Amino acid sequence: MKVYTSNTTETRTLPERTKVGIADYAVATGNATLTTSGLGSCVGIALYDSQAGVGGLAHAMLPYADGDTDEAKYADTAIRALLEAMVEKGAKRRRIRAKIAGGSTMFEFSSADGSIGERNAVAAKETLAREDIDLVAEDVGGEHGRSLELDVSNGNLEVRSAHVGKDTI
Repeated sequence: MKVYTSNTTETRTLPERTKVGIADYAVATGNATLTTSGLGSCVGIALYDSQAGVGGLAHAMLPYADGDTDEAKYADTAIRALLEAMVEKGAKRRRIRAKIAGGSTMFEFSSADGSIGERNAVAAKETLAREDIDLVAEDVGGEHGRSLELDVSNGNLEVRSAHVGKDTI
């Protein structure tokens, strides 16, 4: 995106920013940034192929689809959809790396299987392993929300939290 200033001789090119909503995902190329916010028990899944300059970000609410067709809503199907969309944009599966964040325990109640946040993180890890995608970094758990910003050009994932601060994984 080009930004023009009041100085008629100056223009700057800023990275394209795409907002990923809840139960949503996006794939971008080149000098782009993908962002999502409001990750509590939801899990954010960032996939990238830095050599091809292709990245994807999903904001999944629940662990497994169990037949539901809303693929972005679930960690397992969101990962598969991201992989497919990234390959269509030129990524190579063997080079794709993953980072995940979120999966917090935001409420007191949970089932015998753990909190929804814990189950979301486990589902993301299991699906990545099944798809043979290396998980190279994670920031999951705790009791705080997170916002994410993926720099598609290099795979850096900035994790922000009012409770914990800012970190790049």
